[in-house]
Amino acid sequence: MSALLQWLQPLFAAAFSFLGTDVTWVEVVAFVLAIAMVVLNMRVNPLGWPLAIVSSLLYFALFWKSRLYGDASLQIFFAVVAGWGWWQWLKGRSADGHALRVRALDTRATYGVLIAMVIAWPLTGLFLKRYTDTDVPWWDAFPTAGSVIGQWLLGRKYVENWLAWLVVNIASVGLFAYKGLWLTLVLYALFIAMSWAGWRAWRRLAAEAAA
Repeated sequence: MSALLQWLQPLFAAAFSFLGTDVTWVEVVAFVLAIAMVVLNMRVNPLGWPLAIVSSLLYFALFWKSRLYGDASLQIFFAVVAGWGWWQWLKGRSADGHALRVRALDTRATYGVLIAMVIAWPLTGLFLKRYTDTDVPWWDAFPTAGSVIGQWLLGRKYVENWLAWLVVNIASVGLFAYKGLWLTLVLYALFIAMSWAGWRAWRRLAAEAAA
């Protein structure tokens, strides 16, 4: 962790100021890569996954310096899971043995996802409150837990991943405003619109696949 932060130290220089706050090059580069990643995800293009790995490592460094430890740790998870998701999109199979396709969760799986979130959010919040010096343990925990679920849904090409990201992104906008991460706030505001567009696009793909 310290080695990564030290290696990236030159990128923590200010690129420009926005609303009275310096925006670093780390945040600028991560912003651009994250936008490109989501666009590729919307198009079901597996090249989005390597961009996710690099962007996640940059956001890890940014969030750690901002004492958003839940979101920072989540970025390491994202980087690891992005490798898994990349493999899933290239070689993964559904239960029927066919290559993964865009599809919707059934009712039972939907309830399972909701129950997982109800359990994961308070557990994550308790962990952050007890073992870190974050000043927003519950707020940090909500997008952290939701993003874990969203990433799994995305890796398995479930349409509902976009709804998970929609909720996560709305919560994250408020969190980043509180922390003064303005460019990242703009990114997540864009993500809200892109999540909605992604959900609509993948619903059409799922309907075409089921026809």
